Amino acid sequence: MAGNSFGQIFTVTSFGESHGPAIGCVVDGCPPGLALSVDDIQQDLDRRKPGTSRHVTQRQESDTVEILSGVFEGKTTGTPIALLIRNEDARSRDYGNLIDTFRPGHADYTYWQKYGIRDYRGGGRASARETAVRVAAAAIARKWLNEKYGVLIRGYLSQLGP
Repeated sequence: MAGNSFGQIFTVTSFGESHGPAIGCVVDGCPPGLALSVDDIQQDLDRRKPGTSRHVTQRQESDTVEILSGVFEGKTTGTPIALLIRNEDARSRDYGNLIDTFRPGHADYTYWQKYGIRDYRGGGRASARETAVRVAAAAIARKWLNEKYGVLIRGYLSQLGP
């Protein structure tokens, strides 16, 4: 089923679950020769890291990214870039009472309808944890857009609440 990949020229396919051993993604379409290091990606992940304020999940994850392929001697090779982030603070036992209950405001029911199987442990693929790999992939895209075209992407929270 579709839904794990997006993009046409710069394609990102994510994998893993919130309470599995790891989450990750494969970035395809990044041209060769872009200087890329773990630090380029890690700085964005550190800004997104959970447990840093009362407005986000209190799950403690280091969100340390590993580059598995697509980078050699500090430069992209033009082949798919595989990134991995290991889950460290998955407490599946905390979700045992939800085996037969769909949580309002979550994608539990939607995923059950779409895939016919349900991962009640923190939302599975529908967990906000999956956004970590989107941030990692976006760090690569942002670096390439800036170096190739001078594009600078910024975002900020202008208001929280009424």
